[in-house]
Amino acid sequence: MRIFLSLLVFVFGQATAQNVEEIFRKGDVYFDQGDYLGAISAYTTVIEYSPNHVNALLQRGLSHSILGNYEKSVADFSLVIEKYPDHVYAYISRGSARNKLKQFDTALLDFNEAIRIDPKNQEAFNNRGWAKNGMGLPKEACEDWNISRKMGNEEAKIILKNNQCK
Repeated sequence: MRIFLSLLVFVFGQATAQNVEEIFRKGDVYFDQGDYLGAISAYTTVIEYSPNHVNALLQRGLSHSILGNYEKSVADFSLVIEKYPDHVYAYISRGSARNKLKQFDTALLDFNEAIRIDPKNQEAFNNRGWAKNGMGLPKEACEDWNISRKMGNEEAKIILKNNQCK
């Protein structure tokens, strides 16, 4: 990673207000190409210069999550929530990472908060169903998946069938 950061500094110079968005876009290119380590390096450079860059924090958190570094993704999504307490996607993303860590009780809190902010967010209901299922609450999980399905979530239809929900 140090080599990559050195390369970024060589190509762009030190991060400045003028090139921080260019570095962010380069991170998006790495992300789109599946180079999540490269993306993390670029997003980290952006965050070091601009700690409130919400998209860099979100994308770095997502990159960590894709790589299975769920603790790091939780940390990044938590930073977004600290700075932007009504950021629905940050709650959903942090809850999803917590589901992967089998931290179902705190994942449930994240999904509840996302639903409080956006009561029509089908993804929040769908993922809250997974948290409840992980907590051993299959009936409650089915209720959430049904709500998500009624909101138009096609994936929820499959989940309902696979989990024998009525």
